[in-house]
Amino acid sequence: MPITSVEKDLDAVTLTIVADFAATRQRLWEAYTDPRQIERFWGPVEWPATFTRHDVFPGGRSEYYMTGPDGERSAGFWEFLAVDEGRFFEVRDGFAEPDGHENTEMPSMRMTFSFEDTDAGSRLVTTTHFGSVDELERLIEMGMEEGMKSAMGQIDDVLADLESFAAGRGTEVQILSDLQIRVSRIVRGSVDEVWRAHHKPELLQRWMLGPDGWTMPVCQAATEVGETFRYEWEPEDGSPGRFGFTGDLLESDPPHRAVTTEQMIGMDGPGTTNEMTLTPLDGGTLLSVVITYPNVEMRDAVLGTGMVDGMEASYRRLESVIDRDA
Repeated sequence: MPITSVEKDLDAVTLTIVADFAATRQRLWEAYTDPRQIERFWGPVEWPATFTRHDVFPGGRSEYYMTGPDGERSAGFWEFLAVDEGRFFEVRDGFAEPDGHENTEMPSMRMTFSFEDTDAGSRLVTTTHFGSVDELERLIEMGMEEGMKSAMGQIDDVLADLESFAAGRGTEVQILSDLQIRVSRIVRGSVDEVWRAHHKPELLQRWMLGPDGWTMPVCQAATEVGETFRYEWEPEDGSPGRFGFTGDLLESDPPHRAVTTEQMIGMDGPGTTNEMTLTPLDGGTLLSVVITYPNVEMRDAVLGTGMVDGMEASYRRLESVIDRDA
């Protein structure tokens, strides 16, 4: 186990855990900022976590739930108060209701995560600040300390698994629940470059084309909350098959996060909600899109259309566009 010390300070009302790792500081940082990785260890062994949101920037938010051995769930959230890229972040950590809203009957805590270089690799210092000694003792009694030890004992395996999270793996999809999936890909380019390519029509028309043989004659991007986007595609050879999507921009935190609705043009019924998050990694930018469907039937139908293959073709073009414009 990487933990080297656990210290409860009743005067400062804090719990500090120090852990050392053989991996580099950057590798350790990415394990905490990549939702695919942190959910592999954030939670005791018997209570694995699923992150449905993970925005590592000041003002960002993470939402997750842990699933127990009998299927029961315990949900939580982080509100990011400060981020020093690669070295430090601070969050307000709280409990959540099943619908994602804060459980105000439980205390929230302030947590700091400090990432340091060492001769052998890296060190993580996690300090939890409680509102009172009573809160500290209450949460310790609930198993917080043992849970953190169990969770951190899984980090080494994640750090050693370079292949699962490497750049170049292509577009991957993960089913989070009956209504949600997460599409992930590491894109070669900076966060600013990837964000710009998603919001400039002249760039979108060069890469967001899906499989070869399509053009994008209509490209109306939404850049301000409340605006509506409209994208349409048609075959290059002029044959029938034109289709498109439209939706509204609900939230925007440039250059990290955008939330939109999406509806196929001409189709009745509810559409989807798409949450795109861009996270800087050593090999480029992790592009994550969490898609929420109105029902499991639509989720499965869309996954069966070859959507992921089309997205991969588009993301390969996106990298080429970024390379040419660099």
